[in-house]
Amino acid sequence: MRIGILPFGRPTFDVAFAEENLSAMLQVLDACGHQIVGPRTLLMDGDAGSAALAQLQGEDIDQLLVLQVTFTDAGMIADAVAGLDVPISIWAIPEPRIGGRLRLNSFCGLNLASHALGLRKHRFSWLYLDPLKTDQSALSALLGGELAVRNLSLAEPDGTTDAQAQSVVSAVEGKKIACIGQHPDGFDTCAYDPDELKGLSGVTVDALDLDHLFDAARAAPGDAVDDVRKIADETLPDLSQVDQQELDRSLRLKVALDAIRGQGNYDAFALRCWPETFTEYGGAVCGPASMLGENRVPCACEADVYGALTQLILQEVASAPVFLTDLVDMDVEDDTGVVWHCGQAPLSMCDETVQPSATIHTNRKMPLLYEFTLKPGPVTLLRISQSGGKLKMILSAGEMLRRPMAFTGTSGVVRFNRPVEDVLPDIMNSGIEHHLALAYGDHRDQLRSVAAAMALPLLEI
Repeated sequence: MRIGILPFGRPTFDVAFAEENLSAMLQVLDACGHQIVGPRTLLMDGDAGSAALAQLQGEDIDQLLVLQVTFTDAGMIADAVAGLDVPISIWAIPEPRIGGRLRLNSFCGLNLASHALGLRKHRFSWLYLDPLKTDQSALSALLGGELAVRNLSLAEPDGTTDAQAQSVVSAVEGKKIACIGQHPDGFDTCAYDPDELKGLSGVTVDALDLDHLFDAARAAPGDAVDDVRKIADETLPDLSQVDQQELDRSLRLKVALDAIRGQGNYDAFALRCWPETFTEYGGAVCGPASMLGENRVPCACEADVYGALTQLILQEVASAPVFLTDLVDMDVEDDTGVVWHCGQAPLSMCDETVQPSATIHTNRKMPLLYEFTLKPGPVTLLRISQSGGKLKMILSAGEMLRRPMAFTGTSGVVRFNRPVEDVLPDIMNSGIEHHLALAYGDHRDQLRSVAAAMALPLLEI
């Protein structure tokens, strides 16, 4: 076959490590016996991707292979689907869980791509494997379509519910979400229709500008900022070690969000957290999001409105703070996955054997973020999903393990109630969004009834 390749990367990740992995991927491909055409360097932006795609359109290729070397949004793969009428495969790669930054975050890029392709009804095959462990049989299975996604069966609602589930639905109905800023380009996972969301849940959304938040933060009273600083000081003994001007700007975002919440009577936020909070304002909103989450005011980053709705529902069921997290790694040999987000898990989820610390965003290098490993115990994972263009509830559960920190920020290692070798393909096959709401405890029975009460099909993975 004539295989066209597109190596995706982003300069905010570890470029040297990404290039090392790309080189290993190309060595495997060069030995496969097929003709490999296309760029052999990382495509770091949309212009480079467009130029490479245009080149491949003139190459008469039989198949497109996306090399998901680092995290990227789904914009380039959506363009590829529109521009090439050939089978598509995606190869993403794990990275070692050694306690440092997410150097590649390749899995999350694969996750976004699977959702985008599912929305477009475009089947694809995928592989999540270290290139140094990838033999020709695994590559042949990828290119031959043996690893192609398949449709999963949903449990359609049968009307069986109970009074407790109805009370959850009633409690959520009428709540308000403030969506501050628009979701980033290429994040189909965070798109929403306010009328559809209200029809499903009775929750309304107000769209606000990011400048509204930034202006409120800049005008925040000094004494209110001092009060937030005192709260942070109580739990973060190393707060003085981060840049104090940037810290002040970060804490001001907490004061501003509290004020906006009071003015609009909001129950949750969906925030466009990057890049503008860093590039235009100059401080991270992750720490404030952690504080708000601990006080049961969910904050969904990347302006993920359905993520905020999911948090509201799970918070009501669990009667506890909820963490909106990314799934960033799945290890079949260890039979575990890693949940992670920059540094915004609620503090009550911290492992009691570790001291939480203040840190900076790994890519943007600004505070305030919390850093700790998640405590051990049973957990439930939930998403009110729009995958495949159909509303549904996706539900999973497992046990958070006491393990060393996998990646900086707030992260934890989870052993699912089913083997990872089964959960991993279910994630790809379902095209689930990259954000999952996590709460401690096993709440699946009640959530099954909630799904029925909301007339939502249910998928358990």
